[in-house]
Amino acid sequence: MAVGWRRALIVGMWILSSPVWAAKKVDLDYHVRLLPQSDQAEVRLTLAQGSAVRSLDFSLGDGNRYSDFKADGQWQLTPGKQVRGIWRPAPDKASLTYRVRISQGRKNGSFDTRMTPGWALMRGDDLVPPARLDQQDGIELVSRLEFELPSGWKSIETAWPRIGKNTFRVDNVSRLFDRPTGWMLAGNLGSRRTRLGETEVTVTSPQGQGMRRMDVLTLLTFVWPQVQAVFPRHPTKLLIVGANDPMWRGSQSARESIYLNSRLPLVSESGSSALVRELVQVFGRINDSQHSDWISEGFAEYYAIELVRRAGGMSDERFESLHGKLVKSGQKVTTLRGEQVNPAQVARAVVLLQELDREIRLKTRNKRSLDDVVRGAMRLESIDTNELVQLSERVIGDSSKVLDTGLLQ
Repeated sequence: MAVGWRRALIVGMWILSSPVWAAKKVDLDYHVRLLPQSDQAEVRLTLAQGSAVRSLDFSLGDGNRYSDFKADGQWQLTPGKQVRGIWRPAPDKASLTYRVRISQGRKNGSFDTRMTPGWALMRGDDLVPPARLDQQDGIELVSRLEFELPSGWKSIETAWPRIGKNTFRVDNVSRLFDRPTGWMLAGNLGSRRTRLGETEVTVTSPQGQGMRRMDVLTLLTFVWPQVQAVFPRHPTKLLIVGANDPMWRGSQSARESIYLNSRLPLVSESGSSALVRELVQVFGRINDSQHSDWISEGFAEYYAIELVRRAGGMSDERFESLHGKLVKSGQKVTTLRGEQVNPAQVARAVVLLQELDREIRLKTRNKRSLDDVVRGAMRLESIDTNELVQLSERVIGDSSKVLDTGLLQ
């Protein structure tokens, strides 16, 4: 009898301590209906059990992109420089519906995101704005994203795992509130796909936009082994989207995704690659803080050059020529600190990192390098200048003469 009681007690304690048993799964479904005639998307969040969530507190920016809020439960808009919207769901099945404007322009007439009669290039971060989630204990939200496309539009691509024709599973283990972030493209698309390592890679653009999809895949295939050697990450999917003018003539990374204007050269005349730079941002995920934007920007540009060189795509002569141009570009820079860095500061940051790599290799007799520093930075939630100095000196095993500079003050 005593044995039976002990067994029951042990089993009961195991059940109570196990998160697998404790977590109650509640569905959170995102439904996005694209409306090209009004340059909008209608977004509906549906909780299968509203009582699982006490509140969702959304950050709506200046509030100009979002409108027509309708909620089951309480909805409260708080005006200000940063508009906030708080949803307290009704206890049973509850939905929040609103509209968001897709096209976002720049002063020069180009677009960061855009909707046309035939396609829409957008960010999930805009479709569902960031929010603070206050949920009941023991609840796990299971999130899915479904698109309703306009008549004649054939497909939708996101960086999330596809679980149906226009449906995706949204699961971000680093966040409590799973929202569908990253670049997305819908419409009549041309796509090329391949598998690199453990990652499914898709390069896609609207038809007729001049995107060199096979060129992109070829360059990725060429540098991928070097990327994997530096960055110990293996994303399930990588999405690269592109379009021509009047989209912004630049490149930008987001969660497991990259935007690349189709007019951009894959490797510039200077020898750097916008595609590889954004790839480093996707894989590195380095978040800088305390006026230390030079860290993430510097690492990205450093490895955009270095990975192409390591892959055999840059001769020593070309590398030295590029190094000379970087030195010249950054020679008047007196500080690298700031919330945003300019091109001259980025050039000077790259030169500093090249010098740091040489110092590490020399002092550790080639056993360590800047690669060890960047891997250490990846493990941190965020990093500032002082923390980078400390991390580098741990890798060296000694103080760093390169980082003892007024540029970092």
